[in-house]
Amino acid sequence: MADHDALVSKLLIPFLLLHFFFISSAYAEIVFEESFEDGWESRWVKSDWKKSEGNAGSFKHTAGKWSGDPDDKGIQTATDARHFAISAKIPEFSNKNRTLVVQYSIKFEQDIECGGGYIKLLSNYVNQKKFGGDTPYSLMFGPDICGSQKKKLHLILSYQGQNYAIKKDLQCETDKLTHFYTFILRPDASYSLWVDGRERESGSMYTDWDILPPRKIKDVNAKKPADWDDREYIEDPNDVKPEGYDSIPAEIPDPKAKEPDSWDEDEDGVWKPPKIPNPAYKGPWKRKKIKNPNYKGKWKTPWIDNPEFEDDPDLYVLKPIKYVGIEVWQVKAGSVFDNILICDDPEYAKQVIQDIWAKNKELEKEAFEEAEKVRRAKEEEEAQRAREEGERRRRGRGHDRHDRDRERYREKYRRHDRRRDWDDYHDEL
Repeated sequence: MADHDALVSKLLIPFLLLHFFFISSAYAEIVFEESFEDGWESRWVKSDWKKSEGNAGSFKHTAGKWSGDPDDKGIQTATDARHFAISAKIPEFSNKNRTLVVQYSIKFEQDIECGGGYIKLLSNYVNQKKFGGDTPYSLMFGPDICGSQKKKLHLILSYQGQNYAIKKDLQCETDKLTHFYTFILRPDASYSLWVDGRERESGSMYTDWDILPPRKIKDVNAKKPADWDDREYIEDPNDVKPEGYDSIPAEIPDPKAKEPDSWDEDEDGVWKPPKIPNPAYKGPWKRKKIKNPNYKGKWKTPWIDNPEFEDDPDLYVLKPIKYVGIEVWQVKAGSVFDNILICDDPEYAKQVIQDIWAKNKELEKEAFEEAEKVRRAKEEEEAQRAREEGERRRRGRGHDRHDRDRERYREKYRRHDRRRDWDDYHDEL
């Protein structure tokens, strides 16, 4: 009977866990999910920002030059040295008393040189046709690359109308493959940052942003107590100097030295062997060190409650989110944005990564490597043509120079012949 009950429990537990997962997923709210399938244009509004100046960039619907799934398309920045601004209205969402999950994927196919790859969450009313760099936002999240030094991952939150960037130096991925970025903000103001489904950073809004004054500060008035003993080791008071220690010389005559055969005592004086360090000499005597029984550790300035700190239990609450937008500047275009997700369930976000990125990453890598082979072959072909053209021009310049030199010598000889004929004429006269 016991074996039967154990078997039933063994079979029932996985079923209950699966049932619990589906129930939990059923309560998760997916606020917005965009994979840019056909019809995506009806949900997104391209801004006219910078259009009058001729600096507005365009997007194209594509999976890019290499992809794990050519049918999985995103929107790709398509014009060099332009500003790109596009947004979508979403069902209004408040993260008060709930977790906020923001996730998307991006692929930098270009040698980006300098440009952003982040997204923004917007609150209040937004005129989407005028959405641009000056439009207030509640969250800015994603990579920003410029040169070899700046490879930053932005994480900026708005609090009471002011933007605050995370204090940590977050680094983004810089290869030319697709990567998923996920930001999770919880009601206790803790956060997690994932890259490709793995936690890259975590912490708290209280410590990693300078939004509120710190809860604790160092007591600048504190002083180390007079009886604080921070000597980890002390001299052993019971250690006694050995008798005769101070009479041990530092140097002794070299016992191996011999008087030279040529030494003349009358002329050179009494021969004395040279001195060598005395191996028995240990230097000035010092008491040995022992652990200090009164050691209290290194004294540190104590932390005290900051009188200027005033808690805000709604620190983590953003203004209700109404729009998601892409607003970036790029010197070289070619970034593919895709798989935008706003929800309240980190497990669902992780499942999306598994279903898309984990399944296709090796295929995409193979496609990229094949594209690189083609690119390198094309570059080598163009370089070979350039070398051949350069050689042809060099030979051409060589023939031209040879022809000019030959003509110059002919002219010289013609002048010489004319001069000789003139001299012969005068001689005849």
